[in-house]
Amino acid sequence: MTATNTGTALDEVHILWTSEGMSCDGDTVSVTAASLPSIEDVLLGLVPGLPKVHLHNKVLAKEVGEDFVAPFRKAAAGELGPFIFVVEGSIPNEHINGEGYWTSMGNDPVTGQPITVNEWIDRLAPRAWAVVAIGTCATYGGIHAMAGNPTGCMGLTDYLGEDFRSAGGLPIVNVPGCPVQPDNFMETLTWLLYQAAGMAPMIPLDDKLRPTWLFGKTVHEGCDRAGYYEQGDFAHDYNSPKCQVRIGCWGPVVNCNVTKRGWMDGVGGCPNVGGICIACTMPGFPDKFMPFMDEPPGGAVSSAMTSVYGTLIRKMRGITNASANREPKWRHNGRKLTSGYNPRWPGRGHGR
Repeated sequence: MTATNTGTALDEVHILWTSEGMSCDGDTVSVTAASLPSIEDVLLGLVPGLPKVHLHNKVLAKEVGEDFVAPFRKAAAGELGPFIFVVEGSIPNEHINGEGYWTSMGNDPVTGQPITVNEWIDRLAPRAWAVVAIGTCATYGGIHAMAGNPTGCMGLTDYLGEDFRSAGGLPIVNVPGCPVQPDNFMETLTWLLYQAAGMAPMIPLDDKLRPTWLFGKTVHEGCDRAGYYEQGDFAHDYNSPKCQVRIGCWGPVVNCNVTKRGWMDGVGGCPNVGGICIACTMPGFPDKFMPFMDEPPGGAVSSAMTSVYGTLIRKMRGITNASANREPKWRHNGRKLTSGYNPRWPGRGHGR
């Protein structure tokens, strides 16, 4: 995914962050645990080269009511400086809301009626320097968009369209996760801020608009348990340290780096701590991955084939391991050197 970085370098940026979509605010809560960098480091100007950042997020804000909504109103009117628009939560279909509203933030001063999150997106997204969807609900619809939901929920790209470009010339940037891995989001935001400051190239995105360096590999490729899969050694319950494919782990087909990165400060990550991967970063989540505890399609065949050659490999490696776990026989305190060393000059041998 390519795009041009238009405009001049920015030295001050607002972040307008709405979690008024169908959301539990879990992504906001998750980001408070980030450390690479932390949200505090960015706001306090402790990351060299970044523009000055002003954050407007209801969970982290000291303002309430109209005072909180005021910057959003100014941005919608074109009266706020450059801003990055962060959307958290699924986007409902307000065309099918009956006589009410699915979700809103603030009231229209003229009519007194709620302003839906859809209206805020319509007003703010085209004016934003960049638009970021945080979490799987915002990126692809997530839990609220699963089959049978009455709200018609969708992801931000479904709502704005794949051809959407921000005022900065960028496509939507998707950072999925349920909730988002905190450092994945902060690293993405930091890239965008450096790009806004003219100090980074266009952020690289895949065809699902995800940062390529974060979502280019599968859970399985970074998993501590992957070696067991190769050896055909599978867990049969959740107390085992072995590969969990047979008890429902979707790791081999899921784009996510949590097994490599961990969850907080390199610690955690679902399969790393005994949980199966339920594919929460994927566009098809949750419908295409249910029921979560079933073995993934193809898992039985692949694991059966792996078991055939894995058993042989495991035995051969066991022999090698047993041999490698013993010191060589020539390491002893005897009277003769038995390593095969043959002195070139007479009278200089060992063992005298």
